[in-house]
Amino acid sequence: MNKVAHYLQEHVLGEVMTSTDARKYFSTDNSIFSIIPSVIVYPKNENDVRKTARFTWQLAERNRIIPITARGSGTDLSGAAIGNGIILAYPAHLNKIQYFDSKEGTITVEAGINFGKLVQLLLTYNRTLPPAPASMEYSTVGGAVANNASSMRSVKYGDMRTYVRSLRVVLANGEVIETGKLNKKELNRKLGLATFEGEIYRSLDTLLEENKSLVGKSILNVTKNASGYDLADIKGPDGSFDLTPLFVGSQGTLGLITEVSLDTEPVGEAPILITAYFDSIEAVQATVLDLRSLKDLPSAIELVDANLLNFVSEINPNYLKEVISPPYPKFILLVEISGDSEHKQKKLIKAINKLILKNAQSVVEEEDLEKQKMIWKLRESSSLISGYNQGQLNPIPLIDDGIVPVDKLGALMKSIYSQFAKEHLQVAVWGHAGDGNLHLQPYLNLGQVGDRQKAFRMLDDYHRQLRELGGSTTAQYNDGRLRGPYLSKLYPDDVIQLFMKVKKIFDPYGNLNPGVKINVSLDEVKPLVRNEYSIDHIYDHLPLT
Repeated sequence: MNKVAHYLQEHVLGEVMTSTDARKYFSTDNSIFSIIPSVIVYPKNENDVRKTARFTWQLAERNRIIPITARGSGTDLSGAAIGNGIILAYPAHLNKIQYFDSKEGTITVEAGINFGKLVQLLLTYNRTLPPAPASMEYSTVGGAVANNASSMRSVKYGDMRTYVRSLRVVLANGEVIETGKLNKKELNRKLGLATFEGEIYRSLDTLLEENKSLVGKSILNVTKNASGYDLADIKGPDGSFDLTPLFVGSQGTLGLITEVSLDTEPVGEAPILITAYFDSIEAVQATVLDLRSLKDLPSAIELVDANLLNFVSEINPNYLKEVISPPYPKFILLVEISGDSEHKQKKLIKAINKLILKNAQSVVEEEDLEKQKMIWKLRESSSLISGYNQGQLNPIPLIDDGIVPVDKLGALMKSIYSQFAKEHLQVAVWGHAGDGNLHLQPYLNLGQVGDRQKAFRMLDDYHRQLRELGGSTTAQYNDGRLRGPYLSKLYPDDVIQLFMKVKKIFDPYGNLNPGVKINVSLDEVKPLVRNEYSIDHIYDHLPLT
């Protein structure tokens, strides 16, 4: 062990490791990057996180920076769960349910708890957490909060930020704070504290007051957005103040989240699933806009294209055998109605069918839950792409999370097809059409210089297209190292400066997950790209997207 590890093991209850195999394991997440950490700490409790942060703060005061990266299950696609300093591996111990009010539907959990297990518990009480990501069976609640994750049902219910009530957070200097909505009197009390917390409240309050117009410029015209910092929701029109939305989506760059308090939703009536077939992008675009115009939205509006289905048919001919037969329609929308009363549901289904029939070739309505599970395989088939290799070619999570205003969905789809044709690459598209949020993964060999150059050329082109269409580079996977370099092109310079000032307020020495989201360049991240991409650490689970 090195001196840092020896010191930490002496002062924390959890385990500390520096073995080569452990450091190698934690050198990757689900992104294309690799960084070998110095020390792995398995915090036993919040106090271990506090002591670790305090230790690195004291070293930083003597001009020695040791980065801290909080990590859940390592499913992050942006490279935010890796770092060259201390990795705080939460799931081993920080995985408990602290409090559950079944009547109110609120629950408090430690950040390292498995998301899927939490959802299973809630279902026994007829509750659910709609923004549960596709990766919930192998990811943590803390990771979902750090990324402001969302799901296919976010079109109706919103993202993680919508459901986080409050947080317990370890600050950069080791202080522990609890966030939540403060009224004016409570805010004044915070402003008067002679602590780092008080300093943060004073500095942030002043910064927001002096830059009200810039805060407005940080809002992008999309249904969900995980880029930058959420500054717009800190101060309410009633004078309230809440740090919670700022920490949600901050990827561990402002503080180390240890505990999360969440709202949940009642399950409601059994869902109805409508499957609609289309022969053109224009028909899909018109239908999605019609569905978005409804007063009561469907719970999901998901898209798959024929390219995806043809690809799945090639690599696993029997997977869709009982669901659909070739030739496949150019596009399929899966529209789910759930969470409403039976009367409201029937009324909504009638309206939705009427709208879809205006543009669809055909429509199928399904009430049987077992048959619905079969139909959902159309959307879940994207997992086969994520886990399938073509020799040295791998599906790379590169241009995988763009979002545009919903009325620009068709334009985004056309630009995607054009870009892949230009690069002579096979393309398949799927995603959350109701939000204007699409996913795709090009097959590339990162071991070849040409493909590495192609990867970043495609990334540049794709992000340019998103900006031109008024979108964001990330809807739910966040900035991390992959998209962090593009923030300066997505937002005006003065907004970027505002983000950097916020980072400085919370992390004056820059030891909280540096190189993620803020102050990151392409020159810094390109050398971190793996020569061989793999998701072998999650093959125990189906790698859904």
